[in-house]
Amino acid sequence: MFRFVLRRLAATVPVLAVVAVLVFLLLRLTPGDPAAILAGEAASAEQIAKLRAHLGLDRPIPVQFAIWVGQLVAGDLGESYYYKQSVASLIAHRLEPTLSLAALTIVLAVAVAVPLGVAAAWRFGGRLDRALMAFSVLGFSLPVFVLAYLLIWLFSLKFGWLPVQGYRRLADGVGPWLQHLLLPALTLAVIYVALIARVTRAAVLEALGEDYIRTARAKGLAELRVLVRHALANAAVPIVTVIGLGVALLIGGVVVTESVYAIPGLGRLTVDAVLARDFPTIQGVILFFSAVYVLVNLLVDLSYLFLDPRIRY
Repeated sequence: MFRFVLRRLAATVPVLAVVAVLVFLLLRLTPGDPAAILAGEAASAEQIAKLRAHLGLDRPIPVQFAIWVGQLVAGDLGESYYYKQSVASLIAHRLEPTLSLAALTIVLAVAVAVPLGVAAAWRFGGRLDRALMAFSVLGFSLPVFVLAYLLIWLFSLKFGWLPVQGYRRLADGVGPWLQHLLLPALTLAVIYVALIARVTRAAVLEALGEDYIRTARAKGLAELRVLVRHALANAAVPIVTVIGLGVALLIGGVVVTESVYAIPGLGRLTVDAVLARDFPTIQGVILFFSAVYVLVNLLVDLSYLFLDPRIRY
């Protein structure tokens, strides 16, 4: 297992290297001058040129890239053009809201989607099964921001149960923290539930057609035990896989959701950095998201060793 982990960790290095090169080049090749944005509309051409020289943007792109890579190797993500502080400290300060939102979303989605998918497979062709398929299509079709505004109108404006926007840190208390996060987490969880429940349904449905399920039923085992201990356990690999793959979907949804609900997390930081053409911040946040995604996929691969003993050999 140790050698497997080492191989997987070694494989992440070229992936992150490719991401770093693509992000760096795309930012430099897209229109927009960070110096002009920072200097303001009233700045003269000479002032903008001085600011460009101060930021190092007047140097050739290969030189800029070499300097940035040298900083990365030293563990330095650079300094934000817009916020005038290190990118690492910005990410650290904005990390809690994003991790809280992502964790609560995953917990809600898995807690709802897995039992729903199992029940739909058990009642294949019934009303619950048809309702789940319709919900899956709707969940994937409805944009995140549209769903966010619908939930705000319903739970915040109409009933007044939850706050419209904002975030309270966990240090302020679990109650206020959960109250401000519940609506954004529900917004993201709808899409995630649609994805996980559909895959769970398909995997459990396939498992229910296997011979060992008929053997378990022939032994007189309770139906719940057959569903959980036999069907769901043997369908765990594709379910865990789609949970891991859904992290990419979750990262994209966090950017939109944090903007709608005014949550000061990494998603909101990314939007603000893009608008300000803050190259170091954009590069640092995207690299961080990429590293998290690679780490999640590594954990998913490692979980296969425990979920399916056949993979060990």
